[in-house]
Amino acid sequence: MNLGKNTVIRKELYQSIEELTDEQFNRIPSNGGWSPKQIFEHLVRMETVIATNIAQELKNPDSPKSIKKPIALSTIRMIKVEAPGYTAPTKEYKSKIEMKNALYDSRLFLLDVYESSTKEVLREKSFKHPIFGQVPLIQWFPFVGLHEKRHLKQLKQTIEMDQ
Repeated sequence: MNLGKNTVIRKELYQSIEELTDEQFNRIPSNGGWSPKQIFEHLVRMETVIATNIAQELKNPDSPKSIKKPIALSTIRMIKVEAPGYTAPTKEYKSKIEMKNALYDSRLFLLDVYESSTKEVLREKSFKHPIFGQVPLIQWFPFVGLHEKRHLKQLKQTIEMDQ
């Protein structure tokens, strides 16, 4: 599987905050919504949860096989999804470098999980997505990139509004 798209999206995330000060990075937009820091924090939590769930399902002999799901729909921001509580960001102040490092670490974790298995096994097992239901493990890797692409749009809007 080609995880190159995930890398391209991640690079764009980093570039989009390049010009921000740490204060701007942490500023909650005047219209509500998440600060750039909170978007990054949500992405770290999401990637970590997904990697953890994949790792658990790889060890689960009863993990169900599932058909492919239309995960590309997750980039459409008009479809609103409430972030699960465990992925919701905090109001805690964090520097850009802290959050970049956290995203880097969550990506290493995801890649470690990917490398620890085979495509065959990843196709045979699944875990549940709140909207799509059971999603094959193999689809969760590109889902991470699609999810980041969704939030990249949000991030750019947030930065533009607050300038």
